[in-house]
Amino acid sequence: MKLNHLNLTVSDVSRAREFLETYFGLTTLAERNYAGDNFAMMTDDNGSALSLMEKKEVSYPGTFHVGFVQESEERVEEMNRLLKDDGFEVKPPARLHGAWSFYLDAPGGFTVEVLGSDDPRFPFGG
Repeated sequence: MKLNHLNLTVSDVSRAREFLETYFGLTTLAERNYAGDNFAMMTDDNGSALSLMEKKEVSYPGTFHVGFVQESEERVEEMNRLLKDDGFEVKPPARLHGAWSFYLDAPGGFTVEVLGSDDPRFPFGG
């Protein structure tokens, strides 16, 4: 069995889509109004699919997040600086769960983790 896609409910599909394209390289396959709600289907270079559906109220459990693995700890640092320079509120990366990582609130109302490790034993390395 193969996982087909994940769906995120977001408060603004266009802003969330632009954020994911700009910083994480996702590609938009389709964007339209679906049953009265804005919708976008996105994919990454590994073929993973992410759909975005717009609702006014967005609420996720406290630990919910979407993680984007970087190829190195240096790249995590670069992403942190880029996002900070572009006006996002980010704390400096820290060693969390075996990876060098940081979290941020993404446009649309969900949390993103940016993580990476130079340790080849790290299971989610780049």
